[in-house]
Amino acid sequence: MEQTLRAYGRLDFAVNNAAGGGHLPMPLADVPVEDYDSAFAVSQRGVFLSMKYEIPAMLRGGGGSIVNMASTAALHPVAGLAGYASAKFAVVGLTRVAALDYAASGVRVNALAPGPIHTEQLDRAGPEGLAKVAAGVPVHRLGRPAEIAAAAVWLCGADAGFLTGATIPVDGGLVAGMPPFARGRAG
Repeated sequence: MEQTLRAYGRLDFAVNNAAGGGHLPMPLADVPVEDYDSAFAVSQRGVFLSMKYEIPAMLRGGGGSIVNMASTAALHPVAGLAGYASAKFAVVGLTRVAALDYAASGVRVNALAPGPIHTEQLDRAGPEGLAKVAAGVPVHRLGRPAEIAAAAVWLCGADAGFLTGATIPVDGGLVAGMPPFARGRAG
């Protein structure tokens, strides 16, 4: 924060995108406690610490906008991801609390909940794995990082000036529900 304030004199917006630690997919009872804790240390505590120092800077400047990166796993949990899903769910709660704490002071705090986004991390699944993930998304494709960035830019801008405390899925319809069954198939 000190470097930012020295360079620009104020902080008008921030995007907190923290994820890491955690564990490979496994049932909850098999998750090592230290791996669970590491998911929170990065994904939740990282966002908390960022806001702890961003908010005072924004208050001194007359307000601002914060966007925290949650995940659709916080809204529509994925089996085997106890650490990640619960840490991202905590980010949603932290976002709402901060929004309530600072709304009257001109600091808006919202979250984005990206669905499957085509990143280097997801590339590790290989072409077959990527196709399988995309098939599970109602729009039948993975999201692009630029789509998440565009949503964050919008949330930071004046056009989203009446929005605070919200978590917006950017997910190709993933949390909307289950897509229709294919025609001709019994369900």
